[in-house]
Amino acid sequence: MNMNEIIKITNLTKSFGNIIACSSITLEVYPGEIVGIVGESGSGKTTLLKCASGLYKPDSGEVFFRSDDNYVQNICNISEPDLRQLMRTDWSFIHQNPRDGLRMNISAGGNIGEKLMAIGNRHYGNIREAAAAWLEKVEIDSSRIDELPSNFSGGMQQRLQIARCLITEPKLIYMDEPTGGLDVSVQAKILDLIKKLVEELNIAAVIVTHDLGVVRLLADRVLVMKDGHIVEQGITDQVLDDPHHAYTQLLVSSIIQV
Repeated sequence: MNMNEIIKITNLTKSFGNIIACSSITLEVYPGEIVGIVGESGSGKTTLLKCASGLYKPDSGEVFFRSDDNYVQNICNISEPDLRQLMRTDWSFIHQNPRDGLRMNISAGGNIGEKLMAIGNRHYGNIREAAAAWLEKVEIDSSRIDELPSNFSGGMQQRLQIARCLITEPKLIYMDEPTGGLDVSVQAKILDLIKKLVEELNIAAVIVTHDLGVVRLLADRVLVMKDGHIVEQGITDQVLDDPHHAYTQLLVSSIIQV
């Protein structure tokens, strides 16, 4: 594993019965980089994301992660408690539906503060102050700190999920269609927010989306998947402006509805 990589996936394969969802996937991600994964439904992009984040165990292959002390772990072999600890500290996962990433029965401030408590913070005043600051950072008025997420719009819930995920300053975030189901104007603001915070915190990020506009705005590099294989990859603008693979050309021309 290269000293600069934060995560390296090698020869990852995952099947469901007779269906091969991912086949021999290799990918490296670096700090401060956003990698986009695109493809039509059934291409394997979500399976790849879930294998990379430990939610699925691959049939073969390895997922290596490098922590601050340069200790390299094979995610495929770690225990469930260790994986949960990673998700509380070094990793975060932003879901398409923010309700999947929030505790809907506790306040906005409680959602954020809970992550701080998970990494050892115990001073109530400091936790509340940090939660209020992060609400403002994601453009939610801090006066709403004691409101339940159910009182928020979909866009505000997604902003709250982002705050909950990033307050611990993880090294790596996974995003599964983070703007799916939101109005176009709200999508643009959420994407701008994600890009700004990732750059500020020097976080590595992997995003799965069907929307090539999202990838163009957010990702530094893009991988195009079809039938469980990576068929094209490279710098985002180069791939989208001058696609070489016939499938990528179809995606870009919107002949295939993804």
